Amino acid sequence: MPKKYGVKEKDQVVAHLLNLLLTGKLRSGDRVDRNEIAHDLGVSRVPIQEALVQLEHDGIVSTRYHRGAFVERFDVATVLEHHELDGLLNGIASARAAANPTPLILGQLDALIRSLRSSKDSRAFAELAWEYRRTVNDEYAGPRLHATIRASQNLIPRAFWMTYQNSRDDMLPFYEEENTAIHRRDPEAARAACLGRSELMAQTMLAELFRRRVLAPPEGVGAGPLKPSVPARRAPANRHR
Repeated sequence: MPKKYGVKEKDQVVAHLLNLLLTGKLRSGDRVDRNEIAHDLGVSRVPIQEALVQLEHDGIVSTRYHRGAFVERFDVATVLEHHELDGLLNGIASARAAANPTPLILGQLDALIRSLRSSKDSRAFAELAWEYRRTVNDEYAGPRLHATIRASQNLIPRAFWMTYQNSRDDMLPFYEEENTAIHRRDPEAARAACLGRSELMAQTMLAELFRRRVLAPPEGVGAGPLKPSVPARRAPANRHR
């Protein structure tokens, strides 16, 4: 595989391993073959080791002395947990924004919401949604929170959301609700919007993993969205359409 210029080799290895996991080529308990990765990506052992250190820190793999690196548990509960953490962590930054919104941030977020509303393309919508999150997090998340948010996003593949055709209809109401909460100076409503968005993203991602047969749905659940024991929040009403 040709090297991607402008992308750190370590990050290229991380993305490669996560893709293997999300496509079912690596499964819970599998040993990570460093030689195969080096051959496939044309990289040395150094970035592979750096990637494994990061993925172990993020809970994706574990290393065993003199035995190598192995994929940690990857199942329905793991996917749900990653998304729940993503919602909670982004909710912290969003709640801070709602507690102390500045005119500059409000103006930036309003402009992004207008662009999200008018976006018709799934790739463009996904990029704008990530820009909304970056705008909030860059202003209100410190270095530690930033790093933890990045770790929580490992199992939320950007490539999937850039091609998911229902992104705008599914996700826009949550961004509308979050933006309204920030304007209203309502931290709890801002947190709730982030959690609701992440819950729906988890259900959508699981439905895709069931369809690909990467994961098996729990007994009694088909290939559609998982029905959790506690009902997921309904998408909030979109007040600005």
